[in-house]
Amino acid sequence: MTLIRRFFQLCWRTLNWVRKALINIVFLVIVIGFIVAISSQDKGPQFEEGALVLSLDGRIVEQTRAIDPMAQFFQEALGSKDEEPEILLADVVRVIESARHDKRITALVIDASQMRPSGLSKLREISTALEQFKKADKPVISIGDWYSQDQYYLASQADSVLMNPNGMLMLEGYGSYQLFFKSMLEKLKINTHVFRVGTFKSAVEPFIRDDMSDEARLANQVWLNDLWQIYLSDVSTSRGLAKEELEQSIHNYAKLMEQHNGDTGQLALAMGLVDELTTRPQMRKFVGDLVGFDEEHKSFKQIHFSDYLDITKLDIQPPIAQDKVGIVVAKGTILNGNQPAGTIGGDSTARLLRQARLDDDVKAVVLRIDSPGGSAFASDIIREQIEELKKAGKPVVASMSSTAASGGYWIAAPADKIIASPATITGSIGIFGMLTTFENSLDHIGVHADGVGTTPLAGFSPARPLDETFERIIQQSIEHGYQQFLELVASNREMTVEQVDEVAQGRVWSGMRAKELGLVDELGDLNAAITAAAELAGLEKYDSSVVEKPLSERDKLLQAIFGQAQAMLPAHTAQSDGLSPLLKFAKQVLAHPALTAQWDDPGHTYALCLQCGS
Repeated sequence: MTLIRRFFQLCWRTLNWVRKALINIVFLVIVIGFIVAISSQDKGPQFEEGALVLSLDGRIVEQTRAIDPMAQFFQEALGSKDEEPEILLADVVRVIESARHDKRITALVIDASQMRPSGLSKLREISTALEQFKKADKPVISIGDWYSQDQYYLASQADSVLMNPNGMLMLEGYGSYQLFFKSMLEKLKINTHVFRVGTFKSAVEPFIRDDMSDEARLANQVWLNDLWQIYLSDVSTSRGLAKEELEQSIHNYAKLMEQHNGDTGQLALAMGLVDELTTRPQMRKFVGDLVGFDEEHKSFKQIHFSDYLDITKLDIQPPIAQDKVGIVVAKGTILNGNQPAGTIGGDSTARLLRQARLDDDVKAVVLRIDSPGGSAFASDIIREQIEELKKAGKPVVASMSSTAASGGYWIAAPADKIIASPATITGSIGIFGMLTTFENSLDHIGVHADGVGTTPLAGFSPARPLDETFERIIQQSIEHGYQQFLELVASNREMTVEQVDEVAQGRVWSGMRAKELGLVDELGDLNAAITAAAELAGLEKYDSSVVEKPLSERDKLLQAIFGQAQAMLPAHTAQSDGLSPLLKFAKQVLAHPALTAQWDDPGHTYALCLQCGS
């Protein structure tokens, strides 16, 4: 017994020592971070002159997801990478605009090699900023080994597009391909009960079909064609090409490849998509001849996007006026309750709108939407606060980013004005409901549910078959929700319910087409929406700012400490995840929106467009 007691005492002392050591390490890191934060408050990245390298490593988003400062710090310290890095669209535009007026910036270099698919509407806003930059007589050069379709859209805005001789550039067009689970669910003996209204409301099709319906195929083809024509028009204009010839070349890409002996670089050059085929050293020399060389780093004089962003944050000008246009960002799937930044919560987003209403300095609000929808209940909670803003005499303008469909359109409809990008995916005015029961699956493995209740509705459980009475109730609720959606749009868009129904039925439209149908007032970007909101409020001098949840004192402290401490850490090069193509596909299947969507609506009623994010 004595030996056993000594053994456990030794184990306890060891664990206690480890615990104290970890606490001391964390405390030491906090102290060092605090010292760094204080000592570097007035210090920013040092830069004399050269090129701004627009290195966009991640997905361009309207709002970055919330990350705890402490967790982010230790992630950096351990060298682990963010699998889904995000870059704020507003930061990209701010950096380009600042560089346009900065005499130290003599050129801009686009390096979009690590940029992930981000949505055509966001790329068009960046393109507008690049056009303004070029008007300052500063050259824009794009460099890259390879170009994906989104990456090339930004590259095409450059004065000179350089690509590696062994690189590749292929424009494949837009597609919407979904996974369908009907046969899998049948094999697993899972019963999916679907309730919907709208000929084109195809969000439920992955659960009840093994292929796309003709109605969904028709609707998807129309808005995909719209986006593709916008892409081709923009690229052909910026590159000085004939749009029809460019489109024909893409359709005949395989044949053209044969004519160029499979040399993708030479084909891109022949198609007029790139200006020069150059190696990486030649790219550095090309830019260096324009902006000068940095002998210490053996490259051209430069400052990278992230470093220059830090400078712009230090140089933020004081407000020019007390009156403000508040910007409330609604990005992601619409869920119930309180949700972190980067996702829409019925309660949390409504609270931001209420915060704007109670702020005497905020005279108008822009609701910036990038959402395929979600919970119908949460969408209506948000709508209520928009109505309250209007009652308070504060105009609301809905600004649509890449997507504002289903619930995303629900929260846009009551706005005083709706402004969309031509490439916005919107509409999808429809409702569906869904419940899944597992009685057959459980029966197959010998598990059974039985009992008694006072009514047919008592004791609902996914382990039991769905009662017919319950089915009728949900279907009637769905039909009521669809009628409510139609009336909401009709009353705010000066249309009849019948007129709305003709363009609704769950059908998806491009922003360009939505304007023709009366679902959108104007085509424009976020700046156009801010200007429109200010005009509706009668403002001449005003500022705009994002309405955000106030940070707690704890979060402020952690952000100050760990935000500065991260600067001490060495940069980590992103590495491949090493997954085989099969495992990557399996990962995509498990991450499919149909399987990962949070079905949390209390009435099992959804205004969601699954294909809008594909």
